[in-house]
Amino acid sequence: MARQSGSGGPIIIKKYANRRLYDTSTSSYVTLEHLSDLVREGQDFEVRDAKTGEDLTRQVLTQIIFEHETKGQGALPLNFLRQLIGFYGGGAQAYLPSFLEMSMNSFAQAQKEWRKAANPMSLFEAQTRRNMAMFEQAMKMFMPGVAPGSSAGAAEPRPSSAQAPSNPFMEYQAEALAAMQEQMEAIQKQLADLSRKE
Repeated sequence: MARQSGSGGPIIIKKYANRRLYDTSTSSYVTLEHLSDLVREGQDFEVRDAKTGEDLTRQVLTQIIFEHETKGQGALPLNFLRQLIGFYGGGAQAYLPSFLEMSMNSFAQAQKEWRKAANPMSLFEAQTRRNMAMFEQAMKMFMPGVAPGSSAGAAEPRPSSAQAPSNPFMEYQAEALAAMQEQMEAIQKQLADLSRKE
């Protein structure tokens, strides 16, 4: 089916009160799976409430992730989900979206390289290290007191309350850095396990 988004903008999907989704580019009702396909094809779309015009794109994309996770196609580790929930309402919440977007863009770019590589696992490990270094650099802009490589050691204990930054905002940043470090270590462990199985 030919897709037309009118003026070259995103495809508009209308969501009705009965939860049905209507793709205005194809003049047909669609499913969440159809929207998943649009994402995989790189098609930009917006989901709008058919009555009010309210932007529902974020809620629908979250619903798609929920559907995949509940069908056993999960891509989000349990620890990551817990940490993500923990960021809501905290000071680090303001910076987390930018970091996650930056990481996902970097991951997507690296994925193109992995497809061409003879040993994709070594490239993945290198990308993981680059992402962690990039995150540490970003955090240093907001936490000037963080020494280079201070979060690199897995066995390094977290600072006690006497050593922790006295500024609550900086404490949030320290927590965000520690949580991301834990996540990166979990990914590295999974990679090592996969390498041993091959």
